[in-house]
Amino acid sequence: MHLSSMIPELLSALPLTLAIMFVALIAGFMLALVTTALRVRRIPGISQLADLYVSYARSVPVVLQLFVAFYGLPLITGLFGVDDFLSATTASMVGLSFYHGGYLSEVMRPAFLAVERGQHDAADSLGYGFRQKITRIIGPQAVHIALPGYGNAVIYLIHNVALVMYIGAADVMATAHLIMERDYNQYQFGTYLVLAVIYSLLCLIAWLVVRFFERRHGKYVSKTAPAKIKFGSL
Repeated sequence: MHLSSMIPELLSALPLTLAIMFVALIAGFMLALVTTALRVRRIPGISQLADLYVSYARSVPVVLQLFVAFYGLPLITGLFGVDDFLSATTASMVGLSFYHGGYLSEVMRPAFLAVERGQHDAADSLGYGFRQKITRIIGPQAVHIALPGYGNAVIYLIHNVALVMYIGAADVMATAHLIMERDYNQYQFGTYLVLAVIYSLLCLIAWLVVRFFERRHGKYVSKTAPAKIKFGSL
């Protein structure tokens, strides 16, 4: 197969790759928010479970987490009489969401703790509840600190999406291997080169988006710097 006819076939699998990535991004982000809140507030028993989850997500290889999701979750759903519920695509989304949520929680928690203690005291002195304190004072400052780490987490997620082929999801990487097998591995270099370009472009777009928010949020923080000092001096 000529390279020009291979590229459209690879791009036809790109929507599924992007769907898995975006679901993992959104679900993982929400999971990281909840996990970080539980870890920060140190609720007995529950916070320890959140710590255990983060340790699992960071310590276990991602491909193994995908296998756990693909083979383990059907056993759980089978207990409720639900069979054949999990496809390879769904398992990919679940496994990567759990991985991304745990990894991202370890980006959010240090960012939250890096905010000056005086900012917390100022919010408490104003009578803010936990939700108000996070959304109005601590959150904006923590976001600015966490953005570079968040960008790295997104890029790592894009890299790890390529592993879903091992549980049978028909993403770009799996499609490339099918093409090479069909053509008796005649165009391995060209196929892998096209894959490298695709993943590089995805990472570049992610980096540019995060960089845009870094600059925009940096201007916001600089404009609100006097208010921050005022809160810290209360």
